[in-house]
This record gives sequence, structure tokens and C-alpha cells, in this order.
Amino acid sequence: MEDKGYISLITNLQISVDAWANSICIDSGPGAAILIAAAGEVLYAKGFGVADLSTGQPITPATNFRMASVSKQFTALCVQLLEQRGMLSYEDKLLQFFPGFSSVGESITIRHLLTHTSGLPDYENFVAETRDSQVRDEEVLEIVAAQPATYFVPGTKYRYSNTGYVLLALIVEQVSGQPYCDFLQANIFTPLGMHHTTLYASGKAISNRALGYAKDQDGQIAFSDQGTCTATKGDGCIYTSVQDYLQWHQALGSCSESGIAPVLGDVCFPLDGYAHGFYGMGWFFSGRSSGGMEMYHTGNTSGFSNLVIRIPEHDVLIACFSNLADNPHLLTGFLDTLQPFPLLRPETSLVRNLLQLTR
Repeated sequence: MEDKGYISLITNLQISVDAWANSICIDSGPGAAILIAAAGEVLYAKGFGVADLSTGQPITPATNFRMASVSKQFTALCVQLLEQRGMLSYEDKLLQFFPGFSSVGESITIRHLLTHTSGLPDYENFVAETRDSQVRDEEVLEIVAAQPATYFVPGTKYRYSNTGYVLLALIVEQVSGQPYCDFLQANIFTPLGMHHTTLYASGKAISNRALGYAKDQDGQIAFSDQGTCTATKGDGCIYTSVQDYLQWHQALGSCSESGIAPVLGDVCFPLDGYAHGFYGMGWFFSGRSSGGMEMYHTGNTSGFSNLVIRIPEHDVLIACFSNLADNPHLLTGFLDTLQPFPLLRPETSLVRNLLQLTR
């Protein structure tokens, strides 16, 4: 890939992404790390802005960000590994794992949790706004296990659910007999060489960590690194960098024995309004005109906004991690910047509507 056309592509891409990033980031404020790779080569990797405003530490491709809901694909893969080992089934019901669940647990399966079709209530609605301490996973189970009804008949509708993915991490712990963080480390992070990726725990040191920020009602930058509902594990607690995330992308596309591609065709649910759009195994995905697919997910939480895009047929990864909450530019200006590059351009509108689909 050293011909003039390829060199021109890289040059133009670097100019375009630099211009976009510099237009929304300042050297002294929160920013973003961006990595773009295709066909086994990194085309772009750079950081903009500051990881910690108190120290002025700059963001680099090695900076670790809270992934928020991008974490869900890791949770799903943990479940997939256990299913492949014959330790659980996607059709197993909640009551098999949580005997104290209300009767609705008899009609909700692991498949429903993986595809956001369980209809389980949002646990966040039961947490007091004045609460100071962070919600634990076990508390989420207590909250939803006591609810007598679901929003709809499980398996009939899509409704994004952090609750479901919290329960999935608890199932991983129960079935594997290991703390969730240990299972992740032993089965994903260490084997894939994701040496700087970790699961958040209160008081736990995270190397090269970006702290989170948000704009207050006056538009000023304010510290916003943690929230009441940001410590639950299965729905959004992983910290990683764009460099380490590249290792994950490469493993998902591997054809070797280490390949861990998600079973999207087996565990998914169609999205209303998108002819070829689905959700499954921690990913939104859509069919392409070539017959292949494109995959994406956002991650938005207290202090952070993230976007990942994969186009497996071209081995494309696009990752943008930001330490600014509700960053409005990732699904607008950033995607617009990719438009002139067909190799990197998502074909469907699904990716631009992810904020609505994740509420």
C-alpha cells in the first residue's frame, strides 16, 4: 500500500482530521484521542487537548478513557466465551441465576439481555437524585428483581437497557466463579495484549488516565469524572486507550484460533426504521451494499463521549475517545470529515442516530 494514491489518501486524511480536531479542541481544555486504521495499518493516531486540567497532561493515543457503553461489547464477549465452553446457553432464563427475581425472570433470557429486548425497567429511575454514593451491581439486581412487570413482553421490542448489561456481568461472575474484573483480565485483556486496559473500581489507580469534564449551564468547563450510576461494571466501566482498543479490533477480525468475532448473526434484533439495522452482542450493525456489514457503538457518560466504527471487510477501525461529556461533534462533524474517504465512510444513517437509539 505504498503507491501514490495511498500516500495521498493518508496525507489528505491527516489534514482533514487535524483540521476538524483543532476546530473543536483547545490545547488547554478537554479533548480527544483519535485512531484510524485500515488493512492492518494505522493511518492516523493522535491526541488533542488535555487529559487532566489540574496537571496539564496532554492527551495521546495511549491515554485511557472511560468507555461508558462501548464496554458492553466486552461484556457480551464474556458471555459468548462461556456459551462456547458449554457453561451457559443464550436461552437460559434469569430465574436460573437469580432465584429471588420476580416472576418476570421466567420469561427473560440471556438473549434478551444481549439484544436490549428484555423490557426490564431502567434501574437509574429508582436511584435518588440526592444520593452521594455510587450504585453497586448487586443493588441494581435488588432493584429490578423486585419489579413486578416489564415495559413490554420480552423479545418483542428493542429498548436500550443498561440494566440488562449489569445483570450480564453478574451472570458472568456467577457462572465463571470469578470476579468480573478477573474474568476480563484473564480471558480478554491479557491474551489480547491490552496491557493498559482495566475495569474501574472506586479508589483503584488507572495509569495514564483521562479525567472527565462537562460544560455547566453557563457553558464553562467543569470537573465531571464520576456520577452516581457510573460504577456498575457490565454496562460501562472499562477504561482503555485507542492504542489498546486497536488490539481488540484486530482480535475481533482474526481468522486464527484467537479470533473472537461476535456472533452477530445468531444473537441480534432488528431495529425499527432501519431496513438492515440490528443490535446484538454489544454492537449496532447494518448491512452494506457489498453484502458485508458495518458496526458501531457510542459511549456517553459523566465526563466522556466515545465513538467506535468497524468495517470488517476492509479491516477498518475508527475510534474517537473524548473526555468531554455530551460531545456533540462525534456524530456530526467527525463523520462529515470521513465522508470524502469511501474506504472509511459508513453507508447507512444508523450511525448518525445512535444517540437517539441509546437514549
